[in-house]
Amino acid sequence: MRLRVLPGGVRGQEPVATDEEIVEGIQGGDRAAAGQLYDRLFRVVDGTLYRIVGRRGDDHDDLVQSVFEQILLSVLRRTFARRCSLTSWAACIANNVGLNALRSWRRQRCVFDRSSDPSLAQEWHADATAAERLLVARSDLDRLRACLAAMDPRRAAAVVLHDALGHDLDEVARLSGVSIAAAQSRLVRGRRELAQRMAADERSSDRGTEEA
Repeated sequence: MRLRVLPGGVRGQEPVATDEEIVEGIQGGDRAAAGQLYDRLFRVVDGTLYRIVGRRGDDHDDLVQSVFEQILLSVLRRTFARRCSLTSWAACIANNVGLNALRSWRRQRCVFDRSSDPSLAQEWHADATAAERLLVARSDLDRLRACLAAMDPRRAAAVVLHDALGHDLDEVARLSGVSIAAAQSRLVRGRRELAQRMAADERSSDRGTEEA
């Protein structure tokens, strides 16, 4: 079953269904339930992917589609254990898809989108100092995404779910299918690994500047 990606995820006025009703409908073969799933989850999927990847490029719709396919499969195969809400589950899957995309782009040496951004040009003419700060912030985010893509996937997922997406430790554990102690261990080690990678990247960048 392929869901068509529409901006905003609006299908018109439909009765509001509970998560339980949507899941049972999909498992029972109700096509309308798939539409309700899409309406319920589009914004969280789209927003999570944007926060992880940092852009809505030509492949954004494909990533959204991939997330929804995985959500549907998890419901149909009953691997969605219903220990959390559908929106939390969707954010977790979107987080994994986004991180996997970053790793793939990193391997292809095209992690970052260097295309020109018209808003940056306007900001530069309006306020050069503000534009410089914006460029530095974009550069820092690029470095952060590159370091996350190079990390142990389980640790990277824990850091993003907790520190970027705002899930508490109990939710991270449920979404990851591990104990709270294991989730906390992944989070602590992930933060440490991320800090070490960011520091190493900064030192490498400083050496490159000095050599230049």
